[in-house]
Amino acid sequence: MSFIEVKKSAVVCKNVQVIIPGNQFFIDKQEVDNILGVNNKALIGRRLENINIQSLESRLKSNPFVERASIYVDMDGTIMVEISQRQPVMRMMNQDNQDFYIDQHGLKLPLSDNFTAKVLVANGFIDEHFANKVDTLKTQVARDVFKTADFIRKDSLWSAQIAQIYVNELHELELIPRVGNQRILLGNADSLDVKFRNLLAFYKQAIPQVGWATYKALSIKYTNQVIGIKNDNLKKDTTTTKTIKPDSLMAVKDTTTKIIKH
Repeated sequence: MSFIEVKKSAVVCKNVQVIIPGNQFFIDKQEVDNILGVNNKALIGRRLENINIQSLESRLKSNPFVERASIYVDMDGTIMVEISQRQPVMRMMNQDNQDFYIDQHGLKLPLSDNFTAKVLVANGFIDEHFANKVDTLKTQVARDVFKTADFIRKDSLWSAQIAQIYVNELHELELIPRVGNQRILLGNADSLDVKFRNLLAFYKQAIPQVGWATYKALSIKYTNQVIGIKNDNLKKDTTTTKTIKPDSLMAVKDTTTKIIKH
């Protein structure tokens, strides 16, 4: 062990190797090199015993897009740098025109000059302030928006169908779909699994009968029904009620889809 320590003290840094897994590069190798001082010869050529590894890790972790950073050295004089990036799941624009990401842990992140993430967007009457640093969500509306976005991204069907979340004046959540022109009133983020299951049953049972253009808005804010508001351009009709049968594709039991036609 004494021989190894003596040999290690004589080794100088010959190279810095940066490993950034994934396909999102909010921070790239060049920026890492700049943070560590590779480009200005702050590391290469120095004895390893004179390099403060903990200090280098702290400098990397101060970057808002770095979730974890690990640095170690081998006996050949190579400094290995492994970085885990934060993963944004949505982009939020508040009513003060501040624009920021929210990661998978519900933390606010600034935008990046290097990369734009293709994630769900939320805007409208959102009063969540952003201080241009990694921070937790402070308002219930923002937490509801994040909870909904996180639910959507984990489901391949809804991540393909829902393009945007809008917060209206009543601080209720509305969903903007990619297919169909209806706004979908979600309300809050309670019982998301039930609400989206009801919506899917509506898509499978009601839409094939009446078509996508029949309704201008749908409401799934109540967990036992889906309310459809008819398009003003179509012929007016009376109120009807459609019950989802237990043997439907979703097997939704005791669920009523109420279609209100104006």
